[in-house]
Amino acid sequence: MQLAASIVTALVAAIHLYILVLEMFLWTKPAGRRAFGLTPEFAQASRVLAANQGLYNGFLAAGLVWSLLPGAPAGVAVFFLCCVLLAGVYGAATASRKILFVQALPAALALLLHALA
Repeated sequence: MQLAASIVTALVAAIHLYILVLEMFLWTKPAGRRAFGLTPEFAQASRVLAANQGLYNGFLAAGLVWSLLPGAPAGVAVFFLCCVLLAGVYGAATASRKILFVQALPAALALLLHALA
C-alpha cells in the first residue's frame, strides 16, 4: 500500500508541476488559454496573477517531491496533500468544478492510500 501511496503522491506532484508550467509560462499562449478557457485579453491582463498562482503550485509540488525522498520527515506527504485537497475544494467552489477532479480528487486518493499504508 505504501508503494501505491507514493505513486499517487508523485502523480499529484506531477499535476502541480504541470499547472505551474501552464500558469507561469503558457498562460497567454494557446495551450494555457485553452486549458483555462481564457480570452487573449483576459490572459494578458491576468498573467502576473497567474504566474503567482503557478509559483504556489510549484511549492506544493516541491513539498510532495520532498515527501518522496528517503529520510523525509513523517507526515510531510500528508501535510502537503491536505494543502492540495483544501486548495482543490476551494478552487472548485469558487472558480471551476473541474478543479475538484483535477486537483482535489487525486489528493484525496493519495491521502486515503497514506492512511491505509
